[in-house]
Amino acid sequence: MEEAALEKLEKQGIHQWSDPEEFPAHLKKYWYQRHRIWGKYDEGIWMTEDGWFGVTPEPIANKIAVHVGESAPAEKTIIIDAFAGVGGNAIAFARSGRWEQVFAIEKDEATIKCGKHNAEIYGVGDKIFWVRGDCFNIIPRRYSGNKNTVIFASPPWGGTAYSDDKVFDLSQMQPYNLAKLYHDFWKYTEHLILYLPRSSDLNQIARYAPEDKKIEVAHYCITGASKVRTLSTNQSKSHHFN
Repeated sequence: MEEAALEKLEKQGIHQWSDPEEFPAHLKKYWYQRHRIWGKYDEGIWMTEDGWFGVTPEPIANKIAVHVGESAPAEKTIIIDAFAGVGGNAIAFARSGRWEQVFAIEKDEATIKCGKHNAEIYGVGDKIFWVRGDCFNIIPRRYSGNKNTVIFASPPWGGTAYSDDKVFDLSQMQPYNLAKLYHDFWKYTEHLILYLPRSSDLNQIARYAPEDKKIEVAHYCITGASKVRTLSTNQSKSHHFN
């Protein structure tokens, strides 16, 4: 990309970093992980600074896409990524071929531009419907009447403080705690997947299991390091994560 075009993007908070000397010092660890996070990073991936905190590493995003696709009832043909960010999970869902429609909601303008661009890099730009706005307003307004919907939500966790806790209190997660996420999204689908910190309190999660049903928790790791847990409701069948 020409220098003038890059400068224009950077004024919007969008970056295509290729030089480690230009990479923000406080994000340096992500520079060394960039190819693990994005397999096509060198093909021109766009990021915001905050995007590094929230993007799902590509191998985990792909695993989640497979697991969600296999566990969701066959009649569920639409998936909504409620906090799409720079596109990691939405891209994986679109690449899986499982869904008739993939909707990606993101309220930040620079971030959604990154997501759209990154989807093009991965060849799924025409398979994702991007919606800019607040998911808590958009989902009730646009998707509440559709019974074929799965909601995937990877919310902000309130910074990196969770990593210091052996057991993370999900009632303290900011800006949206577990209770808000669960109750707000459960109104619109019984098939809900929440992407939560790896140290999330399992006792808190268990309280949300509906009567006579189960909540399934998957623990994802990459190169031997624990990364994240997902909470899934209303599995269509007994599903074992590998």
